[in-house]
Amino acid sequence: MPMLKIQTNVTLDANAATALVAEASRTVTTLLGKPERYVMVSLEPAATMAFGGDASPLAYLEMKSIGLPQNRTTPLSKALCELMNSALGVPADRVYIEFADAEAALWGWNGGTF
Repeated sequence: MPMLKIQTNVTLDANAATALVAEASRTVTTLLGKPERYVMVSLEPAATMAFGGDASPLAYLEMKSIGLPQNRTTPLSKALCELMNSALGVPADRVYIEFADAEAALWGWNGGTF
């Protein structure tokens, strides 16, 4: 049920993209304590983006999960910013993260909802 969307203007080769998605999935699993089989990660590299009028490397992330505890958003922000820096070379001050707590009845899966 956790969904992490990563959008960046950084171009990645297939191997780097696969490694980033895998590491992001492990990070979300660890910090939220959710089974990895329910974690989805989406990566949109090479997007046309600017932050503060500057097209230097940047990233925008959306992290949604049923029951996302507010006390986990700061550790998630830290870990995801560190990941964006190590995998993409994006400094933490060029990363925005939108956190959202999804209602179970509004999160569909496998022909139903949670």
